[in-house]
Amino acid sequence: MAISLVPPQGDTFADYLGALRGRIDRRLALLLSASADENDLIGAAMKAALLSPGKRVRPLIVVLAGGQLGAREAPLLDLGCALEMVHAASLVLDDMPCMDDARLRRGLPTVHLRFGEDIAVLTAVALLGQAFKVISSASELPSLLRARLVGVLADAVGAQGLVRGQYQDLREGGWPRQVGEIAETNHLKTGALFAAALEMAAQVAHARDDVRMTLREAALELGQAFQLYDDLCDGASDAPLCKDLGKDAGKSTLVALLGQEAARQRLHGHVQRIDTLLSGVYGPDCLLLRLLCLLFPRLY
Repeated sequence: MAISLVPPQGDTFADYLGALRGRIDRRLALLLSASADENDLIGAAMKAALLSPGKRVRPLIVVLAGGQLGAREAPLLDLGCALEMVHAASLVLDDMPCMDDARLRRGLPTVHLRFGEDIAVLTAVALLGQAFKVISSASELPSLLRARLVGVLADAVGAQGLVRGQYQDLREGGWPRQVGEIAETNHLKTGALFAAALEMAAQVAHARDDVRMTLREAALELGQAFQLYDDLCDGASDAPLCKDLGKDAGKSTLVALLGQEAARQRLHGHVQRIDTLLSGVYGPDCLLLRLLCLLFPRLY
């Protein structure tokens, strides 16, 4: 099935993306240094969890989505960094023995192996607290908008967001499930932060209601696509060894339920719908679509 996303021409977009990642990493380090002393174990663990090499997908989405809607980069960077802190906290918890019991993350030993399980739990809590502080302290944004954005993040993290998705994955993932039940878990585990990223970008840019609705639909598709792609890579023999592979064995994933080829076709369908939705908002030169070409390289 053909994919209609247009890859970036030459190295121009890749260079821009690399420079933007650099700004994100520097801002993350600065925001972390304001709250964490790397000379103590929790501060060192926070640094290890947050600043280890990563794709910075969620901050990139916030900055690209909001920037093309006319918002300034500085507040978008802070919102993206807050989401990255939540994402890092979720990975620390995901990797623990009581969850996925992982030993490798981003090519390095997991936080609980390096620092201990007690420090890992406290690190995740500290990162979550810092994420909310970053948003509530974003002085370039009006106070009412900051309050709304805190609510967006709280919804993404809480009992009807990441927490619910992880619970379903842990307690129901080993049972036979229907497509809709697995898709719901995928949305909560993975799509919730993408939805928060696009919602935050739209709110900071004061986007129209119809634009916000379209971006919400795109976020739903993106979350499904991202999780499907991750599940397909989990069983791939040539996947880069940056984290434990084979962790989906025995779980009721869409790949296990539908088979690899049907899962790939489903992934293509999600990506096509993302293309249609985002093109309707941003037109033919959509930076988010260029980013997707790099996020899903195995589709090309």
